[in-house]
Amino acid sequence: MSDETMTIRQMCDAFDVTPRTLRFYESKELLAPRREGQKRLYTKRDRARLKLIVRGKRFGFSLEEIRQLLDLYDMGDQQLTQLEHTYAIAQDRLQAMIAQRDELDEAIAELREQMRWGERMIASLRQSKDAAE
Repeated sequence: MSDETMTIRQMCDAFDVTPRTLRFYESKELLAPRREGQKRLYTKRDRARLKLIVRGKRFGFSLEEIRQLLDLYDMGDQQLTQLEHTYAIAQDRLQAMIAQRDELDEAIAELREQMRWGERMIASLRQSKDAAE
């Protein structure tokens, strides 16, 4: 193994993924490690692709969206097409995440209000119970 390649264990440690995850990405043709017998050796290109896959998943991109973006890398236009498509998808994803956050903020506010109501009801029922005793 050289500085240019990493084993599956090194990749797992470096990117906090499981060997099963790496094999899954390989089966989906998102990664293409070199093989030496049973040993998988991941190149700098594989590492760069995995970094983008992990980041894309964290942002909620589908594997198909990630695949399409990775495939645009080799277009020969200094990654302009890839960057433009990534930016467009990221804009859509950001808007979806903001909408989710807004819905979550609303649900949190509603739950807090319900909990305040519950606190008042508990206090009132305790007072009634204490007065009856």
